[in-house]
Amino acid sequence: MIKFCDNKEEIISLWSSVFGDSDEEISFFIDNLKNGKCLAYYEKGKAVSMFFLVDCRVGEKKGKYIYAACTLKEYEGRGYMSRLIDYAGKNFNEFLCLIPANESLIDFYSQRGFDKTAEISELTFNENDEIIEYLFEGYELKKPLVMLGW
Repeated sequence: MIKFCDNKEEIISLWSSVFGDSDEEISFFIDNLKNGKCLAYYEKGKAVSMFFLVDCRVGEKKGKYIYAACTLKEYEGRGYMSRLIDYAGKNFNEFLCLIPANESLIDFYSQRGFDKTAEISELTFNENDEIIEYLFEGYELKKPLVMLGW
């Protein structure tokens, strides 16, 4: 089942187990994000895959930025992230975009409809500076890019 998740403890548990961030860092992000929501895939009542959809602009177009996309290790390979992306793409009337964390994710997201790119300088958010720092961190690419789809 796919639905929005507002259970802070559930989000922190999933996020920290995948990325290793502290509860305090994740809590700060959740508490201070103004224009975004967490979309999660549930199995047996437990959030096992998720990402945040954050309002953004690329140039003059409004869209949703995918951030903190993660799946619990024991649930990887079941297509949950693909289902979340598909759900978001079909249920919002705006494009989706993201900054892939590494080279291997470029192929992963290309196969899921992210077939256009933009310069990172074109991506903007209506968030405070600390949250914007979160949204632009976490990638290992030498030349970061914004991938767009839907």
